[in-house]
Amino acid sequence: MQINSNQEVIKSPLNFTGGKYKLLSQILPLFPKDISTFIDLFCGGCNVAVNVSAKKIICNDIDANLIGLFSYFKNTSYEVLLPKIQKIINDYNLSDSNKNGYTFYNCNSANGLGNYNRTGFLNLRKTFNELQKNDANYFLFLYVLIVYAFNNQIRFNSDGEFNLPVGKRDFNIRMQNKLKSFLFTLSNKNISFSNKDFTRIKVSSLSVKDFVYVDPPYLITCATYNEKSWNENEEKRLLAYLDELNDNKIRFALSNVLSTDGKTNDILKQWLGEKGYNCYHLDFSYNNSNYHKKNISKTDEVLITNY
Repeated sequence: MQINSNQEVIKSPLNFTGGKYKLLSQILPLFPKDISTFIDLFCGGCNVAVNVSAKKIICNDIDANLIGLFSYFKNTSYEVLLPKIQKIINDYNLSDSNKNGYTFYNCNSANGLGNYNRTGFLNLRKTFNELQKNDANYFLFLYVLIVYAFNNQIRFNSDGEFNLPVGKRDFNIRMQNKLKSFLFTLSNKNISFSNKDFTRIKVSSLSVKDFVYVDPPYLITCATYNEKSWNENEEKRLLAYLDELNDNKIRFALSNVLSTDGKTNDILKQWLGEKGYNCYHLDFSYNNSNYHKKNISKTDEVLITNY
């Protein structure tokens, strides 16, 4: 599966931790070319799934808010969504730099729009945190919050409240174009979303023409999303699941990190040595596509496949 130089690469409208957008040119050519159903087991921001060619695509993630937001996107056109977003921006007195520029808000591009947007953002965040998840506007408000939040990320505290502070940017033309391209792609692909523990994607339901892509939280990194929920037991549970896929002749590819900043994922390294799966060392600096380069940097990011 090659990325055609004339083919538009779609970028997720969410800045999701660990997203693979910058590695797509290295990862996608290593995928099978005859995929019936593509399963993205830990879909995150969906950067991989929306750029894959397959008859059917299933995006799964344990994060219910994430999957709910993508399902909302799937069922809402850009033409319908845009005026709703603009109404929230107006109602909460948030900036619209695409229309008015930065000087209108006594701000500049370097420092961003946070000082102007802080009050409106906090009011919007308060409104959102008081909504019930079955409210028709829940995911609409969530997306606008993400747009105006720090680094366009998604984060909830232990009480289920969105708790990121205001960010530097707004719903500028870049954000608008990302959302428009993403929604268009969703509407033109046979793609669905599921919110399950990965083991509930039953191996027995898959065929040899299917392909499972796996991009889990990385055991040896310090991302906030895996500090509490991903541990050695989860890592071993996932590797056992991949072995079950292999035993049933289901193709898979696993993105992970073997080592970083002097730390090594010994569980993954031992499993890889015992099973003999293929291991491609990616250029973590994203400067080229030398898949087999050894000792490329402090971070050894890899793609492990069973085909």
